[in-house]
Amino acid sequence: MRPSFGAKPTKDGVSFRLWAPAARRVDLLLDRRHAMQRRQDGWYVADIAGLSAGSPYKFRIDDEIDVPDPASAFQPEDVFGPSEVIDHDAFSWRARDWRGRPWEETVLIETHVGTFTPKGTYRAMIDKLDHLAATGITALELMPLADFAGRRGWGYDGVLWYAPDSAYGRPEDLKTLIDEAHLRGLMVFLDVVYNHFGPEGNYLGRYAPAFFTDAHTPWGSAIDYRVPQVRAFAVENALSWLSDYRFDGLRLDAANHIMAVPGEQSMLQDLSVAAGELAKATGRHVHLVLENGDNRASLLDAAQEPPNGKYRGQWNDDYHHVWHVMLTGELAGYYADYQTPRLDLARALASGFVYQGEVSEFWGKKPRGEPSGQLPPATFVNFLQNHDQIGNRPLGDRLESLASPQQIEAALAVTLLAPMVPMLFQGEEWGSTVPFPFFCDFQGGLADAVRNGRKQEYAWAYEKYGDEVPDPLDPATLQSAVLDWTGRTPLQDARLALVRELLALRRKEIMPRLRGASFGETEAADNGLLTAHWRLGDGTALRLTANLSDHEIMPNVSAGTPIWGGETGDRLPPWSVVWRLGG
Repeated sequence: MRPSFGAKPTKDGVSFRLWAPAARRVDLLLDRRHAMQRRQDGWYVADIAGLSAGSPYKFRIDDEIDVPDPASAFQPEDVFGPSEVIDHDAFSWRARDWRGRPWEETVLIETHVGTFTPKGTYRAMIDKLDHLAATGITALELMPLADFAGRRGWGYDGVLWYAPDSAYGRPEDLKTLIDEAHLRGLMVFLDVVYNHFGPEGNYLGRYAPAFFTDAHTPWGSAIDYRVPQVRAFAVENALSWLSDYRFDGLRLDAANHIMAVPGEQSMLQDLSVAAGELAKATGRHVHLVLENGDNRASLLDAAQEPPNGKYRGQWNDDYHHVWHVMLTGELAGYYADYQTPRLDLARALASGFVYQGEVSEFWGKKPRGEPSGQLPPATFVNFLQNHDQIGNRPLGDRLESLASPQQIEAALAVTLLAPMVPMLFQGEEWGSTVPFPFFCDFQGGLADAVRNGRKQEYAWAYEKYGDEVPDPLDPATLQSAVLDWTGRTPLQDARLALVRELLALRRKEIMPRLRGASFGETEAADNGLLTAHWRLGDGTALRLTANLSDHEIMPNVSAGTPIWGGETGDRLPPWSVVWRLGG
């Protein structure tokens, strides 16, 4: 089926389509002006013979404003410049036989293209792929790429969803990165934002106001997915990333802010079905992951292959929060919901979410979540750090500056060998202390609003740290977040060796047994002893014994053959972790 939106090369030229129901007239601007024909339901079309890929163009709305294509495939001069016609079929893929990897083999690392390397480009990331593969990472996840205003940003303010941001390179550079990753056996995931558009460079409200509702998200107007064209815009965008760029999976940001109509099939379901049809047609593994503060277990099913309305997994914020409270003692904001972190960790290990219908104070003193223990453990993407949990701190400081190495290594030993899908944040594999503060590149009043908003939100931090709090608009703030690949200390080399050893053990003992695994029981004692077990897909029991305290304790006798941490003996040292198989 031909996509509805954007500019598509044909054998004779280029076909242009724009949905602009509120426009009285639309002209295509090339070397000269071409009046576009209005069709049913607000569509404007133009077929230009003899035009080739690489041609710049814009749309003129009602002789009043010139705008880029909302489905632009590339913006070489940022969001305010002309769009460029891209022929996706012209790229020559090398990993032509790549079909992806099963979900159970997933070990994610979240990255930001602009700070992952000093050059901050798609092509520069290629030089680090061998490091990721050698570490035991199997999936590279990129923070959002949809074109946003300016040269610096996290990507969550994208306004042109189909255009990978030119700050990092051209579309063919991104494809080359993905191709090279596939040649090394690495999957590549992309974070996508379908809950709002960014505040600068979005013109849809002028000629297609039906995109938006009167409701609002924390970041702007909610998108009205009741409108068929709007729903198609998002679903086709997802398919473009999966087919034109051959991403192996997508992670949908803040899905709880994507508008749903009670009693009707949601856009989320439509997207999953469409991705599943693509997977069936191509023989590929396609993985869809949610971030969803509502903890809706009914949207999830890691075993559904290919996707058919469900999502493979969800980022498990609950899991992160209980570890953060346990390791740092911080209880501000959403951490206040986790006053008993050891008990909460036991619940997460036993059944996925901590909040499965319980009342959450932070989430408006109302029930949050649905029962999740019936799902496969691999439904849950567990992590100790990510861009949000680091970058939303005033200084952007990592866990390394908040907890002891012994505590962090115990947490890693639990996270990387548990039967959930683990995720690291860039540099976490060697214990990087490079911060990841929030940064952006807005101008004028919007820049002032961002700066003042941060000062209000983190007033206590500005009072405590003063000028140490980084200015999000200062180019130096991005530079402070660039990973240092050359200055690892002996302690960081030891951390990297530990992570590689854990992931090698995961690859050998856990991954082959994950399909068909189920949750078991956990117990957290007052003295810091944590025990847990799961039934793996081949019937083998996976057992965890951990001392999550600062003192020695006497462990319970546990069956099975040790695979990590050795025998417990009569005493279990502080912050020690033992894994066993069998029994």
